Amino acid sequence: MTDSYLIVGGSSDIALILAKRLLKEQHNVTILARDIARCSEIQALGAEIIQGDALDASAVSAAVSAAQERGDGSIAGVAHLVGSLLIRPPHSVKIEAFNEVIHTNLSTAFLTLSIACKAMLRSGGGRLVFISSVAASLGLVNHEAIAAAKGGIESMVRTAAATYSQRNIRVNAVAPGLTETRLAENILKSDAIREAAIGMIPSKRINQPDEIASTIEWLLCNAPDNLTGQVLHLDGGMSNLRN
Repeated sequence: MTDSYLIVGGSSDIALILAKRLLKEQHNVTILARDIARCSEIQALGAEIIQGDALDASAVSAAVSAAQERGDGSIAGVAHLVGSLLIRPPHSVKIEAFNEVIHTNLSTAFLTLSIACKAMLRSGGGRLVFISSVAASLGLVNHEAIAAAKGGIESMVRTAAATYSQRNIRVNAVAPGLTETRLAENILKSDAIREAAIGMIPSKRINQPDEIASTIEWLLCNAPDNLTGQVLHLDGGMSNLRN
């Protein structure tokens, strides 16, 4: 069955892998991204690319509408993969930098939730998946800003799942630990920091982006209908286990 999916923040490493996986299953894929140059391969494979900022309501609305058109008026699922990373102690973070982290991660997530749910209510339902972080549930040094943003996403996911539970809209999140992506390059380029990070992970390895993308695909396409309001922790056991 061919369904229509939207990826918001579609130029990230995980988003591009997710798009390829969805296209391989013959689904329609629409991507909202600022850096459309990174999406050229996906576009060649059949994805529709819309350039825009996830903080721009008109851009998000246009992307949702485009995905609906490709799905004959309905949209099966939306993945919100917009993110940023700020690792710095609070005393050295200006309020402008903190607000940017909140807006990039949490405000864009709420905007996507709002606009996508309005469309899904009209078409009979759908699924939404948001990206969180192990930092939302585990106290990590110098992660206050990103923990606040991702913690807000997890609370929003649980509440939205309750709000729409009887309207056939399922809302979930994935919370990865450290993952081999462009976003983590500055952390992982240091051998000492990499080794220290691996030492904190019970499974003793760093996530691969395909592991995150495949989990998001499962939540969008194949998860049981009664799975909603959940945060799947893809962190090698960091949030629940002790070495």
